[in-house]
Amino acid sequence: MQIKMHELRQRLNHLLPSEIILDVRTPDEFRSGHVPGSINIPHNQLANHTDELRRYSRIYIHCQAGGRAATATQMLTQMGFNDLVCITGSGMADWIAAGFPVER
Repeated sequence: MQIKMHELRQRLNHLLPSEIILDVRTPDEFRSGHVPGSINIPHNQLANHTDELRRYSRIYIHCQAGGRAATATQMLTQMGFNDLVCITGSGMADWIAAGFPVER
């Protein structure tokens, strides 16, 4: 499934405990501002965190503009993850531009 950041914003306060927002940007990008409640695992380190990620029933994946999120979604699909929501063609830059809440 693919959505845009504004759709993620609509879902943010209704996420189940078994759902997570995964920010696949670098740690420096994440520290500069991220979606409240999201976790950070850079896309090139996902293979090291599969056990942690398998605890979640649904993973919303985003990055700065959509490219790394698409790559991460493809990687996780190949690792056997099923319920993935890729925020593509949109990202943290759009979130900030829309004035949505940011955690630092």
